[in-house]
Amino acid sequence: MDMGQLGSILPLILLVVVFYFLLIRPQRKRQQEAIQMQNSLTPGSRVMTTTGLFATVVAVDNEDVILEVAPGVETRWVKAAIGRVVAPGDALAGEPVADEAVDEKNESEIAADHNGEDSSTKRRD
Repeated sequence: MDMGQLGSILPLILLVVVFYFLLIRPQRKRQQEAIQMQNSLTPGSRVMTTTGLFATVVAVDNEDVILEVAPGVETRWVKAAIGRVVAPGDALAGEPVADEAVDEKNESEIAADHNGEDSSTKRRD
């Protein structure tokens, strides 16, 4: 090989190396971490699915997980659908979040605001 051919191939080789370190390697690492998390699921763990459903693990089969989304409501999911394990300190789904800045209205105030109109078509002046 002469220097002209090496000079034209070198940028292509550098592009492949950069592509590997910036895209392929981090993606492979995230995939391995997700598989490790899914294989470490145990009954009683609080999880969030990839679709955003919060639930508690009831049982773990080979590739399936049975999740309890509400008391007495169980569903079967594949392990790959588990997005993350929710830490006990995180806000849990279904629990009201205390926000003192929110102005709560009673039903009569809400009815008076709407005056029988659909809120999606109501004009505000």
